Amino acid sequence: MSKFGEIINANIPVLIDFYTEWNEPSIAMHPVIRDVAAALGDRAKVIKIDVDKNQELAEALRIKGLPTLMIYKEGQMIWRQSGELDANSIIGILKEQV
Repeated sequence: MSKFGEIINANIPVLIDFYTEWNEPSIAMHPVIRDVAAALGDRAKVIKIDVDKNQELAEALRIKGLPTLMIYKEGQMIWRQSGELDANSIIGILKEQV
């Protein structure tokens, strides 16, 4: 979990996609997350975390529904939503934080 602390302490917004490989909505979000990362370039970090491989972190953050998206900035969670979203909505939310 100390690595997670390093990830979220960035000066730029950090979008985290909590997913699993067996969850259909999670799989459907893969291309959306790729598009978000491509659109924002180095203005934001985009991280994908497999909850099956990071169960302790998922429990600590109370991840219930998948996918769950979170945005952190300077160590603080500033936005969270479970479920699918389109790339433009996510990009808009992130641009407000840049």
